[in-house]
Amino acid sequence: MSKTKYRVGLIVPSSNVTMETEIPAMLHAREAIRPERFTFHSSRMRMKSVTKEELEAMDDESDRCAVELSDAAVDVMGYACLVAIMTRGVGYHCMSQERLSARAAAEGSPAPVVTSAGALVDALQVMGVKKIALIAPYMKPLTEQVVAYIEHEGVAVVDYTALEIADNLEVGAQDPMNLVEIVKGLNLDDADAIVLSACVQMPSLEAIQVVQDATGKPVLSAAVATTYFLLKELGLETVVPNAGALLSGQY
Repeated sequence: MSKTKYRVGLIVPSSNVTMETEIPAMLHAREAIRPERFTFHSSRMRMKSVTKEELEAMDDESDRCAVELSDAAVDVMGYACLVAIMTRGVGYHCMSQERLSARAAAEGSPAPVVTSAGALVDALQVMGVKKIALIAPYMKPLTEQVVAYIEHEGVAVVDYTALEIADNLEVGAQDPMNLVEIVKGLNLDDADAIVLSACVQMPSLEAIQVVQDATGKPVLSAAVATTYFLLKELGLETVVPNAGALLSGQY
């Protein structure tokens, strides 16, 4: 009999309140149209302010989180902080994924690891996207590092908005529907797609399909990309209702 129940491990910043709402929301919505069922299990790493120093100290704790989640024998792990990965240098998502997977395997419970940073850049490749516009909650210097990281992966960022919110709880308290207006301030003429939230802490799920329908361009977020690759690693069909082009089943 084929497997239908999966445990999803989440490596989460201590102040993140969105990863554990948006990703379960997408996978539970999928349960209405597919037979697979999911449970979610988190380990937290300390971070309150989105600064380079706190992000690096937080990322250093991710190995412990992978070990803890291995105790629950999860089927896949998702690392929930895009900017922590992208500020550690280009290509770091590959190093992080390999290291954390190895830590889980060493504990006797091997599981693939999806980082939100790697998921976003890989999703853009899957979609064949060459140019994007994006919205990020970070301070401008951190946002510039995110832009440079994405561009190093071969995708041009033609326009972006940095909301300049340093407090991570404040990031998580943003109204996702505000993005419908914020995106109107972006120059979308040359963009192949829109990254509505380049951050798994800034809520955007409710606005993804709304903005996609309004602009006629594919819309995704770091959380949508992470969900796509969690499903891919589990060998499951990458379809979630009302979550934008990437999870439409087209890819």
